[in-house]
Amino acid sequence: MSKPQTSQLSPARLNTSGRTFEADFSELIQRDAAEDEQVNGAVLEILAAVRERGDEALLDYTRKFDRRQPDSMADLEISAPQIQSAIAQITEEQSEALNIAAARIRAYHEYQKQQSWQFQEADGTVLGQRISALQRVGIYVPGGKASYPSSVLMNAIPARVAGVEEIIMTVPAPGDVLNPLVLAAAELAGVSQIVTVGGAQAIAALTYGTETIRRVDKIVGPGNRYVAAAKKAVFGQVGLDMVAGPSEILIISDAGTNPDWIAMDLFSQAEHDEEAQAILISPDGDFLDRVLASMEALLPTMERQDIIRAAIQGRGALIKVKNLEEAVALANRIAPEHLQLAVDQAEELSHQIHHAGAIFVGRHTPEALGDYCAGSNHVLPTSTTARFSSPLGVYDFQKRTSVIHCSPAGAATLAKTASVLARSESLTGHARSAEYRLLD
Repeated sequence: MSKPQTSQLSPARLNTSGRTFEADFSELIQRDAAEDEQVNGAVLEILAAVRERGDEALLDYTRKFDRRQPDSMADLEISAPQIQSAIAQITEEQSEALNIAAARIRAYHEYQKQQSWQFQEADGTVLGQRISALQRVGIYVPGGKASYPSSVLMNAIPARVAGVEEIIMTVPAPGDVLNPLVLAAAELAGVSQIVTVGGAQAIAALTYGTETIRRVDKIVGPGNRYVAAAKKAVFGQVGLDMVAGPSEILIISDAGTNPDWIAMDLFSQAEHDEEAQAILISPDGDFLDRVLASMEALLPTMERQDIIRAAIQGRGALIKVKNLEEAVALANRIAPEHLQLAVDQAEELSHQIHHAGAIFVGRHTPEALGDYCAGSNHVLPTSTTARFSSPLGVYDFQKRTSVIHCSPAGAATLAKTASVLARSESLTGHARSAEYRLLD
């Protein structure tokens, strides 16, 4: 795996024809599976403290980590007047953009709603499935390196569409600074309560409940490594959407796309985090060179160029393949969070993709549109978990309950089968329970 040393950017350069390609590719896509013991130890301590001391622990950790000195939890809760003040601060253009995005996200997710169903058998037995919404959910919204009003919309709107009654939002506000668009988005999306706490302590509060924050049924939303570790630790005590890793983008492109477009598309995810991954695959080696030249030319214009550089240097890659079939095979192995297909016949190629969080089809469909306003959800599986996981959706906020209503005749018929199977498992209590329903 070669890395040029002469340029200001040096993503890995791989070629499927190279002798060491398999080893280099495996190294590229492999996440470090070793647990960060220091992070885990700190997180477990925080979880225990919040569980035992509730609001008092939340106040202590906010003073310690967020450069704030709240006197009570009232200083951390966002009031209705504060929300209205925040809404008054945003521009008309920002308000319009939030409303357009919210409407599109809501319309998309309406299609995901599931309905209860049942059927009746000839003997009168009724079988079915009842769909019901979760009662209370928590959404975690990052507020450290960047704040994301789009994440508020993406997490809260599907919950509301599903019929969730109460949405509690936690968002850190380091130095008492909070983006007014985050509060405006929360109001627009129907958030019930906003508390400005972050990190593992917020996950603990949502999981166990405190005097101020009620215990929730499920927690959704991305966060830093402490948030991720906390979510792993509380899984089973509360429902989770997923434990997301750093952002990822994989682009498959031929030489027909403007290299500046592709360079900026790669930057769009690299700017999230130093550990983000941006990969470009192409059958045209000259095109890869042109994209790298565009990246180097455009990097000095980026506000977050230091983060982008670190991400590209650390986990970025340009991969030369023999053909698009080979590119698709690699994409399915990577199972990326975001996959762009900037090629001719992109629609046809998309049907060969088995594993991706979201597929952006065609040269005019950059991933950034999906992050904000296309309508699909931007909370997506990362770290190859797209092999078995799905984007956040309405279905994450609904439960399915089986319903069985046997008629006397139906119970008698089923009892015979249940009795035989139960006795074969030596579970005579089951068998006799069924046999009581046999008709004389």
